[in-house]
Amino acid sequence: MERFTISLSDELAADFDRWIQAKGYVNRSEAVRDLLRKEIETERLEKNQAAHCIATLSFVYNHHERTLADRLTHIQHHAHDLVVCSTHVHLDHDDCFESLFLRGALERVRGFADKVSAESGVRHSMANIVPANLTANQEHSHFQPMT
Repeated sequence: MERFTISLSDELAADFDRWIQAKGYVNRSEAVRDLLRKEIETERLEKNQAAHCIATLSFVYNHHERTLADRLTHIQHHAHDLVVCSTHVHLDHDDCFESLFLRGALERVRGFADKVSAESGVRHSMANIVPANLTANQEHSHFQPMT
């Protein structure tokens, strides 16, 4: 593990300590590591520097919307190699919340997320994508977060 020192103004250090406490971190080091991971992962995604990813796609939809549930199921079946599992929650008599756990090639996961999100009747969709390395052998594959 490499150590480094940074200098902060008293005001910035106090703001950082308040932020750390509010987020529940036990020390500055872990907070700085998480901030760095987030920025590095964001840059990798923006610059398409990751070939693979793990992800969640969450969305809300009205299950009374004409054929929407069938269309969503159809889209998921056509991407069965990306969709690891799904969680479906009934919010009320009309609305459902669904979260899909995904893994695979970054561009395919993005395309899949865009396709689901663009379906007429889907609203409040959000994808959380984490760059990952893929290692595979004859038995199975591993997706490991990059940072």
